[in-house]
Amino acid sequence: MHPVERISAQTALELARQLAADFATRADEADKQAKLPPEDVRALRESGYACISVPQEFGGWGLSLRECVEAQLELAQGSASSAMVAGMQIHLFGNVREIRRWSDAHFERFCRQAAAGGLFNSVASEPAMGSPSRGAFFATNAVREGDYWRINGHKTWTTGGRHLTHMLVRLDVEGQPGAIIIPAETPGITWKETWGEALSLRATDSHDVYFNDVLVPHDNLVELGQRDEKVPNAWFPMIMASVYLGAALAARSAVIRFALERVPTALGKPIATLPKIQRQIGEIDLMLQAARALLFEVAGEWTGDERSKGAFPRIAAAKHLAVETANAVTDKVLQIAGGSSLTREMPLERHFRDTRAGLMQPPSGDTALEIVGRGAIERPDT
Repeated sequence: MHPVERISAQTALELARQLAADFATRADEADKQAKLPPEDVRALRESGYACISVPQEFGGWGLSLRECVEAQLELAQGSASSAMVAGMQIHLFGNVREIRRWSDAHFERFCRQAAAGGLFNSVASEPAMGSPSRGAFFATNAVREGDYWRINGHKTWTTGGRHLTHMLVRLDVEGQPGAIIIPAETPGITWKETWGEALSLRATDSHDVYFNDVLVPHDNLVELGQRDEKVPNAWFPMIMASVYLGAALAARSAVIRFALERVPTALGKPIATLPKIQRQIGEIDLMLQAARALLFEVAGEWTGDERSKGAFPRIAAAKHLAVETANAVTDKVLQIAGGSSLTREMPLERHFRDTRAGLMQPPSGDTALEIVGRGAIERPDT
């Protein structure tokens, strides 16, 4: 098999900007309706953007972590919700292509399905356990019946919802942790729309999914046993961070436009001419530049092999700074715009809400700072 010609990072950036401009025309209404626009999903699948991390030999774009982060930063400025849906597939295949926990046959099979327009997500969280990152046993389970697995369980926060074509479901497999890929049209799968009134990312369709005696071929089992990671997973935190920072960049651009257009009668000229407003915009711009620079630097250093084994403190630092910055920036843009920012006439309140979700995704808060601190203590001279 001859590898296809590699698509350039610049092409990916141009596509991300085109998609972002398109998504932005629907983002406000999608947030109001709390529905993932099917037009956005179709564009992600048909354009090939959703498989930018899939290896090129299997029909994808084969982009690096740094290149995917840059593209996601652009896409999220149009719609953080739709960028999150794309990001779930991007981080999944980016990580699996590095660690190759799946067999070669499984990896090629599902890569090709993604490249053909599939939409995947890793489905792990459950009501009782919360985030799987904190360690817990899965209640969702699979029992062997001949050539099939019989699956029962309940998963939460399933971003993409009914738009997904495949779910990588993490579950208990006869007493061992495992992962089985379940096609979304398999009988026995039901959805409960639980996400519509969520604070953040309302248009991601991150609903609950139930598996009721779902039968899946035995060959769809792609992982079994405890995962022994030789290198950390950089893809999830870095791709997620790019979405939140992208939302903050969108807020920055929106408030600058507001400042240029807002002409109070008492002032007689745009508020952008006021030194106070200029200082406030300068402050948020400086914060964004610093967070983006660290995100790009860490993503660019990532090699995805054992040389990256000690890199997780830097990954945690980049993710933490990006999310904290996104929250601080979207808070400040509300102050700049004043009362107008609290209404749906402007997208600022949506950006403010969307960035809050980053505080919940690991590594975050004190946990992230502890990781960074331990890394510094272990290497005091670097």
